[in-house]
Amino acid sequence: MNDRIVIVGMGEALWDMLPEGKKIGGAPANFAYHMSQFGFDSCVVSAIGNDVLGNEILDVFHEKNLKHLLEKVNFPTGTVQVELDTEGVPCYEIKEGVAWDNIPFTQSLQTLAFSTRSVCFGSLAQRNRVSRKTINSFLDAMPDGEGQCKIFDINLRQNFYDKEIIENSFNKCNILKINDEELIIISHMFGYPSIDLQDICWKLITKYNLKILILTCGTNGSYVFTSKEVSFLETPKVIIADTVGAGDSFTAAFCASILKGKSIRKAHKLAVEVSAYICTQSGAMPILPEILKRRLQ
Repeated sequence: MNDRIVIVGMGEALWDMLPEGKKIGGAPANFAYHMSQFGFDSCVVSAIGNDVLGNEILDVFHEKNLKHLLEKVNFPTGTVQVELDTEGVPCYEIKEGVAWDNIPFTQSLQTLAFSTRSVCFGSLAQRNRVSRKTINSFLDAMPDGEGQCKIFDINLRQNFYDKEIIENSFNKCNILKINDEELIIISHMFGYPSIDLQDICWKLITKYNLKILILTCGTNGSYVFTSKEVSFLETPKVIIADTVGAGDSFTAAFCASILKGKSIRKAHKLAVEVSAYICTQSGAMPILPEILKRRLQ
């Protein structure tokens, strides 16, 4: 790795087993790939197995010129069985005991943390003690700074989360991204009586001293909250191929915009447009049109 890498997607790297065949996936990998499309030096941090599927992940990352720090471990490469409903919305069956559950905290990873400006992590890769400890060690090793983004894209899946993990992550991040269904789960978990989603968002911002909270509500639009403003945008109506990876592209476009000095509103607008485009494509890592990438120039 070199000193120019400053954006990291950390956690699961895996294969989404879609009805039409397997496609590379995992929220951190999706995030890092889209950050690279916007011209940032980005890196995927995860683990793969000593197997064919792991080697195929390496091949895809090389093909996409996506930098990576993938440790080979003695567990199988992760897979997710994905079934799509009639609206193209995915349902996941995530295999356990896989490589990305066992990401080691190596000297190379510590060195990368020292030069990382922004990181995106979630709750899923923290379901196992090994990767959870590595993610927290990485966050603690990152330098402090005004322009630093620690994005917790909560990404609740199946039963792979608990209150302790989530609260610790709230305390570690300064940007939280959550969807409306996840916010309702969190409100019950933390005992927030209000049924007003915006009210719950303000509670989280205040309690955990968040700089930014992003709330996505599917076809009902999305919000970006800061201590000084609220931005709301409707979700564009598009012909959906599938929604796999759309949220990760939203996070990447928003983060890229903020790091380029764009306003919250402009960052929000680009994030909405990029995620809408991803929904028109199959899989999580399509090539973005130049017209979208040029918006950050």
